[in-house]
Amino acid sequence: MQKVRKVVIAGGGTAGWITAAALSRMLGPLLDITLVESDDIGTVGVGEATIPTHRTFHHLLGIDEREFMRATKATFKLGIAFENWGGIGDNYIHSFGQVGKPSWMGEFYNIWMAAREKGIGEELDAYCFELQAAKHNKFYTDEKFKINYAYHLDASLYAKFLRTFSEGKGVKRVEGLIGEVEQDGESGFITALKLKSGERIEGDFFVDCTGFRGLLIEQTLKSGFEDWGHWLPTDSALAVQTRSVGPALPYTRSIAHQSGWQWRIPLQHRVGNGLVFCSQYMQPDEAEEVLRGNVEGDLLAEPRLIRYKTGRRQKVWSKNCVALGLSSGFLEPLESTSIHLIQIGASRLVQQFPFSGVSEAIANHYNEQSVRELERIRDFIILHYKVTERDDSAFWRDRRDMDIPDSLAQRLEVFRENGLAYQATDDLFRVDSWLQVMMGQRLKPKGYHHMGHMMTQDQMQRALGGLSTGIANAVAKMPTHQEFIDRYCAIEPEPA
Repeated sequence: MQKVRKVVIAGGGTAGWITAAALSRMLGPLLDITLVESDDIGTVGVGEATIPTHRTFHHLLGIDEREFMRATKATFKLGIAFENWGGIGDNYIHSFGQVGKPSWMGEFYNIWMAAREKGIGEELDAYCFELQAAKHNKFYTDEKFKINYAYHLDASLYAKFLRTFSEGKGVKRVEGLIGEVEQDGESGFITALKLKSGERIEGDFFVDCTGFRGLLIEQTLKSGFEDWGHWLPTDSALAVQTRSVGPALPYTRSIAHQSGWQWRIPLQHRVGNGLVFCSQYMQPDEAEEVLRGNVEGDLLAEPRLIRYKTGRRQKVWSKNCVALGLSSGFLEPLESTSIHLIQIGASRLVQQFPFSGVSEAIANHYNEQSVRELERIRDFIILHYKVTERDDSAFWRDRRDMDIPDSLAQRLEVFRENGLAYQATDDLFRVDSWLQVMMGQRLKPKGYHHMGHMMTQDQMQRALGGLSTGIANAVAKMPTHQEFIDRYCAIEPEPA
């Protein structure tokens, strides 16, 4: 097997520069890394909300939080507010926090359900610190005061930030359009990228970050695609930025409409908006009318239409090529997992890097891990659609009545009958996430663990009252999210 030292990343954008940053920071002295991108090819650039794993990735890279937030005009994110999902007029928050205090025997919500039967306690969200902070538009963090959070960021600025970071660690950037992908006639391995300028970029290992085109992984290596459109049929999005009309909220908004949903992502200098819809139920003109009618603030550009297909590559690692980002597959950004999937894919590549040569065994191992993780996230997104009670449009009736993967059907049945929510080995989302979405959309269990029945009424009142009061008092002392941003990482005001 040929030893691997020369790595070529095809494509820039968020995926390309995250990969370059991870490889150069963690394996830099061992590798020769080149990234090929063209200024003539635009990026999707709408992955502007993240999850808390983003902070872990930055910690591994040694990135300063204030510097990153100023460079990307970022704000903090405590979760996602879902509006009109369970039913029209419904609102709940899927926060990044822990709901109550679990024990080895079971989760806190089992005690809460026993207490509610006795008329004790408040609504479940009163027992989650991050959720209450989001609800009251508060935020604070320092070395001693811990809160679980992520970011809203400008994706284009983030790619530029990581480019500077990566080039500082030796990554070479080559400007140009890829005209041809050269392969070894015997093994089928990719040997070089030939640019339209005639320049050849040789490599031992290639990373495909060419977006939906999948220039290497699909057009060249014919990896194949598994379509998940029967479960997640949205296939289009309109994206547009607007001027901010008020203080930035510390959460993303996901507002369901008759054929999909709309996002609002508050940054320091603007708001990112988008309308996700299914072309089977809604046409782009109608979608744009809905979007324009629902945004707040002046439009900073014309809405941009993005077409996509939900699903995954049959292999994200094929021969001597790994696909990351949109080239590896796509899940709609309902739970802000797009950037996470790039980061975890790049981190996994660092851990499993084939220095001694590419083997089928290491590729299969990488693929198996990627499939399991993606399928778990897929199930979590399908959950939001399946447990709706909406019947006001064909789109929502079809989502409510659709067949779902067996893995999700079993999970829902276990919760519905026995009140058991769980985090499996390969689950990205914790028990608290599953719980907040299921309960938020009124999927109430028939049964639950009776651990709470071992407590007296007095013990229940003290435990629940102490917890909710402690959270309420802590939130009351926090500054607003905007106040904290202004003193922690404020950007220079934009010229009028």
